[in-house]
Amino acid sequence: MNDNTIICRCSDLTLEDVKKLIQDGYTTLDEIKRVSRAGMGPCQGRTCSQLILREIANYTGQNIAELDVCVSRPPVAGIKIKQILNGGESNA
Repeated sequence: MNDNTIICRCSDLTLEDVKKLIQDGYTTLDEIKRVSRAGMGPCQGRTCSQLILREIANYTGQNIAELDVCVSRPPVAGIKIKQILNGGESNA
């Protein structure tokens, strides 16, 4: 892979972008996700997270199995579109 290889297609993040973030001190997947939005697109990180973890492991010398993956945070409770349209009021 060269530095122009797209790592996160959803956020248009290249390998060069990922390397720069890691060099800037963002050495966890969660940190990179927060500053770049990688893993927040339609694929929810299914495509890019392992590639980013591999780059973090290569740069830090850690074993990829030791690195933390992002925690999935599904909604606490489902809501109906009608509630959203009414500003969150369920009785409106």
